[in-house]
Formats: sequence, structure tokens, C-alpha cells
Amino acid sequence: MRTFDTLRTMALATLLTTTAFAGSAQAVELSLLRFFGECNTEYGAVTDVSKANGECGIITVLTNKFNAENTLGAKVVTQTVEWGAYYDQLTATYSTGNIPDIAVMHASVLPNFANRDLLTPLSGPMKALGIETQDFVPAALKNATAQDEIYALPFDLHALLFHVNMDLMKQAGMVNADGSPMLPTTAEELIAQGKKFKEATGKAFIASESQSAEGMMVRFFDTLMWQQGVDVVSADGKTASINTPEGLNAAKLISSIYSEGLANPALDYPGSEQAFLNGEAGILINGTWGVDNYDSQAKSGKATLKNYRVANVPQLFANQKVWADSHMWVIPKDDSRSEEETKAAEAFLKFLNDNNFEWSRTGHLSVRQSVLDSEPFKALPHRNEFSATAANATALPQVQNQRAVYNAMITDLNAMWLTGTEPQAAIEAMQAGVDRVLRRNR
Repeated sequence: MRTFDTLRTMALATLLTTTAFAGSAQAVELSLLRFFGECNTEYGAVTDVSKANGECGIITVLTNKFNAENTLGAKVVTQTVEWGAYYDQLTATYSTGNIPDIAVMHASVLPNFANRDLLTPLSGPMKALGIETQDFVPAALKNATAQDEIYALPFDLHALLFHVNMDLMKQAGMVNADGSPMLPTTAEELIAQGKKFKEATGKAFIASESQSAEGMMVRFFDTLMWQQGVDVVSADGKTASINTPEGLNAAKLISSIYSEGLANPALDYPGSEQAFLNGEAGILINGTWGVDNYDSQAKSGKATLKNYRVANVPQLFANQKVWADSHMWVIPKDDSRSEEETKAAEAFLKFLNDNNFEWSRTGHLSVRQSVLDSEPFKALPHRNEFSATAANATALPQVQNQRAVYNAMITDLNAMWLTGTEPQAAIEAMQAGVDRVLRRNR
């Protein structure tokens, strides 16, 4: 296995020498479909990745860098789509004929496309390009594989975290002797700590997206289920275990967070982030993708948040587990795509793989063992604070209709704090909704 430093040094050189089109003067335009937001105003002309920040900034600058430096005559043109509508729009491209050459995809969605023969197999191209699949951590390679074929380039492992305002925790007397935040170890302790925090600071203990289709609390619900040893969906994708004693435990805890006034139910996703940055909450429940941004905001002096720390989602039940997913890159199948366009798209994936460390600066965990073992990765801010997340990350099984299962849970779980639905009624409705989805898998 090559060392991380060697891989970084060879990033562009390998890109240019592993394709038959190196040195081609003919322009090849590639369409890239992705979410991650739009930030061309700030980064549209930037090619120095070290100057990029956050998901949108880093992927935008990486794309700019590829366009500026590749000698394939290739230009990647990006189309951004809002996250909630992304997969509907990607699916629609197969009917309209405007199929993108490269697209981002969650591991949880890959089976829906791979099992319908809508993706280009990548095992052969990866070998030809020198992408060392043995460097991928096992979970990442598994996520990218369906029916013994690799269909995606894994790009990260992302999971829920507790983002913490240490100044507010100190004000509440909730800091350990080693300077780490004092976090709960049981469900009951979470509520007790939340009340103590609210009384001492006058602030919400928790900020979380609570209004929109993001479904942050569904991810927390899944986490609590796995911590109790229960799989939300069976490995074969045919049955769910939501209307269970464990499901009721999870729903009661989440309902209590809101009914006790420990979280603001009016926050959407941007609002939850802003509340945390404005010093209005002690803990933000959000993913790894926010680490780079929150750290930069805290260091800038412009945010109310000054003393920022990261923590693994605490173990509240018997098992240390946490919700996770992966971002990956795919080449959607398109019979009209030319060989030159295909080779250029593969070269772009090679470029992204070579620059996986840069993407990991967002806060996401790298999927490459050589990057995880490297000193530059270990030196990134806060990584030691949530290093256990990689081992505890858990995902729904790779079965059809994962995203539909997720969406089916959101409305009924949110109803507990939006309309006053009792926890038992909520899990019954969630079970019924997910059962309807899973019947498609039988």
C-alpha cells in the first residue's frame, strides 16, 4: 500500500498517465450533479484547496482545480440541486435523457440504482486507473458494492455528533476535570442534565433541526434503537422493528427533550446551526460535515460561539452505536456517452480519490486507511474528540427503498413535538408507514 504522502504527490501525475486521453486538445465537457449547496460567489475562481472551507467550498474548489490542471481537455460543469429534491431529479434525468456524467450518491440510496442497472460498473476502471480498493476501509468498500460489483467511489463516512459550546457547559458546571464536556450516560441523565443546563444558563440544552425534511431526529431515533440492540429494519429489508418497547423508549426520550423545553421545536436546519453559532444552545445535534465550518466560525471571532468542542453521540443504552451514511460518486449509465467522456469522468473520480484528504477536512471521516493513518489527518482539528465514531458508525442495511423508509419516519416522529402526538401513537404510525414501504421489497 502506498503511503499517504506518496499518494498526495502522485495525485495529478497518476490522473494524467492512466487515461488514453492525456494530452488531448479536444474539449470534453462533463456534467456533474450534486448537492452540498452553491458557493460560486465565494469560491468560483479559487483553485487552491487549502483556502476552501466546508463541504460546498471544498468540492467546488476541487472541481475548479481539476478543470484548471487536467490535460485531458476536460471541463466539469456543476449543477447543484437542493438536498431534499436531489434523488427525484437524478431519477428524472433517466427519462429526460439529460443523464449526468458524474453524480454524488448516498450509500443508503445506491441499491435503488445499482439493482436497476442504472449505474456504470467501476471495478474494471478503478483497477485500470490504479485506484487501490484495498485502501478503502471495509465498510466503505461494502457500501460501494452491490452484487459483487463496485458501482461507486466511496468518498467519506459521515455520522451524527454532539457539537458543544464549552463556555455554556462551563457556565452550567458541566465540564469534566480533563476539560471535556460532561455528557449523559443514560436517557434519564440526558433529561436531568438538560434541566440543569437550562436553569443555569437560560438557554436550550439542545439545538436540532426539528421542522423540515432533513429528519435529524430520525437519525437520533435510529441511533437510540441500535444502542438498545434493535435493528430498525431487518437485514433482508422486509420487516421493521419500530413499534417495540425499544422504539417506545427512544420515542419517549426524544419527546421529553421537547416537552421539557430543552430544545426549540421551531428550528429548521439553518436555524439550528445559527442558534448554536449564536450561543443559544449548549449542544447541536448534527453531523460530521459541520466540524470544519463550526471550528472556523468559532476561531473567526465573528460568532458568539468561541469555545467549540466535538463529542461522539453518548452511549445512553447498552451499546455504543451511532447513525451513519456515506457520500459516494457514481457514473450514471448512459448509452449515449462517448468513450472519451467516459474516460474523462473516470479520471475525475481518480482525481477525487487522490484528494480524499482534502474532503476529510470538512469533518467527514476518510474512507481511505492511508489517509486515516496519516499525520495530516490526525492533525486536523477535533479529530481525536470523535475518533470512536468510525468504529461505532451504524447504517440501515443495504436494501431497496432505504430513503423511502427514512422519509416515512420523519412526519410521524416530528408530530410528537409539532402536534402533540403521544410517543406510542407516533411509533405505531411510523411502523405502519415503514411497513408500507418495505412491502415493495417482498
